[in-house]
Amino acid sequence: MLLIGESLNVIATKIGRAFKERDPKPIQEEALFQKEKGMDYIDINLGPAKKDGHELMPWVVETVQEVVDDVPLWLDTSNIDAIAAALPVCKLPPVVNSIMARPERYEKMIPLAAEHNAAFVALMWGPDGLPRDENERAALAVELLYAANEAGIPNEKIWVDGIVTPVNIQQPQLMALMAFQEMLQDIAPGAKSTCGLSNISNGPPEHLRPILNQTYMVMLQKYGMYSVIADPLDEQLAAIAKGQRQDIVDLISGIMDGNDPDMGSLSKEMQDYAKTVYVILGKSLYSDSWLDV
Repeated sequence: MLLIGESLNVIATKIGRAFKERDPKPIQEEALFQKEKGMDYIDINLGPAKKDGHELMPWVVETVQEVVDDVPLWLDTSNIDAIAAALPVCKLPPVVNSIMARPERYEKMIPLAAEHNAAFVALMWGPDGLPRDENERAALAVELLYAANEAGIPNEKIWVDGIVTPVNIQQPQLMALMAFQEMLQDIAPGAKSTCGLSNISNGPPEHLRPILNQTYMVMLQKYGMYSVIADPLDEQLAAIAKGQRQDIVDLISGIMDGNDPDMGSLSKEMQDYAKTVYVILGKSLYSDSWLDV
């Protein structure tokens, strides 16, 4: 599983201030930290960046590349002009994160990606917002990837994001994403996939976020997920992603295959993973105390 570091983000207080003040030190420290933690890509997230994104994004790219020039970047902002300004200064082929499945967005952004030979994230957010199920996601994927292919961008340069939702608000959507993930290679052969993994735990208490993120990552990987945008601070998640905790992967995969374990025979750590799988599968109702039940 490839990991894209999520924390070079305007919503982080220190990073947001550094963006605003054009202070390179916190930005470069974060980039070096993500490289040290084994992130395969670094996501530069400016948010809307409506006012000065066209100047800020290339400055951040160059600031990062002064200290880390061997980890490719994801350019993450809704400001199309900011993306256009940053693409020419990327030393390694970047990924544009993201292009929505809305004509008013992709008709402008696909030619931009094609012009600069860039890969992009195809975000399954359509004219009506979040798709209701895997079939609506599939329809959006077909529309968006067809438009990209027509512009000369092959499936292999497209990372499909079916959208992760919070477990405490839209629990059934987690299953819909897994079902869509299982369909993806049939409808878009060769396409990669990604997701904002931490969205699943956006809302639950802070101490519960890691196990939700880790468990869902393994479940998505079973259905072919290629990468996740994740927290570089989560060393356990990185260990699982890099194949260092096969015991956790085997337990989660076994439960998904219908092999319910004897909970009494499991350690507390493994019991927590098992309980979390049941919550994500909808077999247990989510509550903030699901690990204590």
